[in-house]
Amino acid sequence: MLLGLFVPAVTAATTVLTSKTAALKADFKAKLIGAFRVKPLIVLVAIATFFGIIAVSILLSTLAGQSLDQFSFVEGFSFSIGGSSALLTIVLAALLEELGWRGYAEYAIASYCSWWKESLIFGAVWALWHLPLFFVPDTYHYNILQQSPLYMVNFFVSIMPLGFIVTWVYVKNERSIFACMIFHFFVNLLQEKVAMTQTTKCVETLVLFAAAAIVVATNRELFFEKRHIGRLLEEAHLRKERSE
Repeated sequence: MLLGLFVPAVTAATTVLTSKTAALKADFKAKLIGAFRVKPLIVLVAIATFFGIIAVSILLSTLAGQSLDQFSFVEGFSFSIGGSSALLTIVLAALLEELGWRGYAEYAIASYCSWWKESLIFGAVWALWHLPLFFVPDTYHYNILQQSPLYMVNFFVSIMPLGFIVTWVYVKNERSIFACMIFHFFVNLLQEKVAMTQTTKCVETLVLFAAAAIVVATNRELFFEKRHIGRLLEEAHLRKERSE
């Protein structure tokens, strides 16, 4: 678990810091510590949207016989690393994953395609990255696999639409890693603490697809423009000059 948690961040940092491209290093630094890039309203809207997704999912799940008691919080968390604080594990997951994904992975993909295509590719990579966790005893992923392989499949599928929403947060916040860390933390926290059943989480996947479709439809210019291809570092440099 520790290896999986740290590898994306270490890989991104190593790739960037050993690069001979000064612009890539400057972009990494600006995305990481440029708190000025974070647009609080966008982040709050994203978090509120995820709250809404969960609420709608619980309400729809009642049609399948699930209880409204799911509108409550559970005690504790489903897993931790080596007996450490579970909350700390969730914080580290958000910080370290986003350092890797937004620090380099999304740049590497989006340099060659639209943000829509990047979201598809990244969503698949992000989902498959979780695969080893299904074979680590006592993890959330291991436990849902023991309940039913269907829940494992649902987890992988649910990551795909979520990838589009995270991309929206990322780009709308001028490619801020910190903004994605905040959103990722709240996603993890709500998924852990809200008392949703696995049946409801299957419903949630459908709601996520609907939400992602709305985000894409209302941000078509963002997702389908191709002007940024091959120019992400140039755009970052111009943005820095304007801010100065």
